[in-house]
Amino acid sequence: MADKKNTILVVDDEPHIHKMLGILLDVENFKIAESTSGKQAIRMCASVKPDLMLLDLGLPDMDGKEVISAVREWSQVPIIVLSVSSSDDEITMALNLGANDYVTKPFNVGVLMARINAALRSSAVQETGEPELCNGPLRMDLVRHEVFLHDKLQAFTPKEYDLLRHFMVNRGKMLTHREILKKVWGAAHAEDTTYLRVYIGQIRGKIEENPAAPVLITTEPGIGYRMEVV
Repeated sequence: MADKKNTILVVDDEPHIHKMLGILLDVENFKIAESTSGKQAIRMCASVKPDLMLLDLGLPDMDGKEVISAVREWSQVPIIVLSVSSSDDEITMALNLGANDYVTKPFNVGVLMARINAALRSSAVQETGEPELCNGPLRMDLVRHEVFLHDKLQAFTPKEYDLLRHFMVNRGKMLTHREILKKVWGAAHAEDTTYLRVYIGQIRGKIEENPAAPVLITTEPGIGYRMEVV
C-alpha cells in the first residue's frame, strides 16, 4: 500500500459529508483529519498542520468565516470553502478574508479534486518558488510529497520528508543543528542533536551512493550540516 501524502483537514458538522469526503480523499491517497466545530478546527490547524483545509461555513459554534480570519493570523494553509450558500456576498467575504477557493454544495467530485490539487500546487510554488525541488539526481515533488533518486521513487517517512525538504529549500547553505531542529521538530527539540544525527543517517542511507562518504548532505563538525549543490 502506498504511503499517504498530503493531510486534508475536513471541517464540517454533517456526518454524511465527512463520510463522503473521507472515502473520496482516501481513494486519492490523502491523509484525513476531521473536525466538527470551528474552535476545534483552529486548534487542529495548529497541532496537525494540515496541507489544506476544506471548510464549511455553517458550523455549530461559530461562523466559518471567523475560522478563516483566525487561521490567517498565523497560517497560510490553503483553505477551500464548501458551502450550501451561493450568495455573491458570502463568497466575496470568504475570499476577502483569505479563503483560496469557494465550492458550493452539492459539488462535482472531479471539480473538487481539481481545485484541491490546484491549491496544493499553488501553495508549494508560493513557499519555494516552484512545485518541485531538484538537486543533481535528487528530486522532490512538493505537491505529492514524493522523493525521487535518479527518477526512482524512494520511501520516506513524513519526518524524513520534512527534514529533506528543509535541506533542499536551503541547499548550499550551512544549517546549524539548533536551526534544523527548531524548524523541523519545533523549539522543544532544539537541543536534541542525537535525534537529528539518527535522522540524517536514515536519509543518507536513502539518497547517498555511499552513506559513509556523503556528497549530498555533508557534515561541518560541531556546527551542523549542508546540502551541497550538485
